[in-house]
Parts: sequence; C-alpha cells; structure tokens
Amino acid sequence: MDNIVCIVRDAAAGDGDGFIATEVLHVDTRSGQESETLLDYECRARGGTLVQGDQPVVITVTLEDFASMPVQPLVASAGPPEGWLPVNMVNVLYAESETQTMDMTLLGTPVQVRAIPVSYHWDLGDGNTITTTDPGAPYPSEQVSATYTQEGWYDVTLTTTFSGQFSVAGGAWQDIDGTIDVASDPIPIFSKSLESRLVNGDVPVDEEGDPWVPERTAETEGPKDPEATHREI
Repeated sequence: MDNIVCIVRDAAAGDGDGFIATEVLHVDTRSGQESETLLDYECRARGGTLVQGDQPVVITVTLEDFASMPVQPLVASAGPPEGWLPVNMVNVLYAESETQTMDMTLLGTPVQVRAIPVSYHWDLGDGNTITTTDPGAPYPSEQVSATYTQEGWYDVTLTTTFSGQFSVAGGAWQDIDGTIDVASDPIPIFSKSLESRLVNGDVPVDEEGDPWVPERTAETEGPKDPEATHREI
C-alpha cells in the first residue's frame, strides 16, 4: 500500500518535486551468503541527486544482526595477581573497557558496526552481585570492589552489556535498537582465612612466600554468603 501511495503522490507532484518508493531491506550475511528480505517501503521526497527510475536501498542493522556479530568479551580482573586474598580483604574488580568496531560489506556497500560497553554485571560466585556503569580501575582504586566473608574457591564472572551503532558508507552513526550481553571468562579466586599461630623463632620467616592454597575440589568450594545482596554502583 505504501508503494502504491508513493506512486500516486509522485504522479501528482509538480515539476521538480515528487516522491520515490524506497525499499527497506534486511540483509542476512550470517550463512556466508547474502540473503535479502523486503521489510517495507518508505515514501521519500526526491532529492537533487535522485532521478526518475532510481531505486535506493536503505541498509539497516537489527538487534539480531548485532547479536550475531563477533563482539569480544572484555578482559576482566579480580583480586591480586596471585589468585587468592584473605577473607574480608577488599577484592578490586575492573574491566578493560573499550568500544569495538567491526567492518562488513552489505550489497556492495561498506558498513561499520560498533559495540559500546554501557554497563557491567559482576557475579562474585557467593551469591553477591554488582551492577555498575563504572568499569572500575586497578588497585589502589576501590571504585568497584567487594569482600568474601568465608574461606573457599569462588568464580568471579563479568557480563558486559553493549549498545550498538552502525554507519553506512561512512555516514552518520545510527543507533541499533536494544542491547546485547557478552560474558567474560570466569576468574577463579581463593578466599583464605588467615589465623595467627606459634612458629619456631629460630627459623627465619619467609615474607615472600605465599600461604598455602588448596587444590580446587568439591570440599574446598566456598559456601554461599547467607547475607548476599545485589548492589548497584
């Protein structure tokens, strides 16, 4: 119907004016071969560069297209580099956050898509979670941090929410409706309970040595925090 209306309006337009039916296509490249689906027609006023018989194509990128693209998970960091920290010690969390840009070609036209991190969801593995728009920063920053109250192994997992934009042939950036979530690899960390004990005073203390950390087994998994909460920062 929109196409017919556009043709009627074009026929009734005065000299130098007029309208043209513009196809709105969804182009699917995920199978390795481009396939096109006609979504709609838009009735657009003719511009100075459009002449009778032109059939311009509007290229758009949908949320489904965005979700199928190779958006890389962010590099996440938690705790000290040694992979363990004392119970009740601050566990610093941060992500190496940056916009990712991907190039593709649709209908012979260059298209760029960019994925922009907009929020970060941390799962501490003990039932505590944090959602923030702050990517955090390395120690001594404590912008995004948490503590473990009990001993055991935990997995810290970051899930990043990305918004998307696309640009056709170097044109203006256009928003993609919706967002996608991308999970980073879990970070194993051991929360250790440190206790004072008597030692042989004749043996020098190895201040460089790490406390003993057990292998990860079902018995050394950390328990859930009975007072776990979700925080927004």
